[in-house]
Amino acid sequence: MSAKQINPNLTEAQKSVLLDKATEAPFTGKFLHNKDGGTYNCANCGQELFRSDTKFDSGTGWPSFYDIAKSGNRQASVKLLTDNSAGMVRTEAVCTKCGAHLGHVFDDGPQDKTGKRYCINSVCLDFKPKK
Repeated sequence: MSAKQINPNLTEAQKSVLLDKATEAPFTGKFLHNKDGGTYNCANCGQELFRSDTKFDSGTGWPSFYDIAKSGNRQASVKLLTDNSAGMVRTEAVCTKCGAHLGHVFDDGPQDKTGKRYCINSVCLDFKPKK
């Protein structure tokens, strides 16, 4: 288990991805096509991870963001780790507050922004609409 603390209200699907580093099937996530304004928070601990204004349609089947939520000198919300699983080298994205697995980061995002694509599983996220 990777998470430091576990939300007792997580579904089995959420536990599988957040804690055991599984991946939800592409094009099945509830936030894939969400275009509402707001913030995407960790489903395990509630930390703000991404903002809707950094979300883009990557065509990959998972919600994609070009940057993490951050403001001022606050600690980054997502930590990047080397992932050598599945016979390849990738960059894993984890929540800095609880250590839960979120997805992976690739260098094929919008080049006019950060160039990054944070490819995140919907089950790892809770959405809070903008008030």
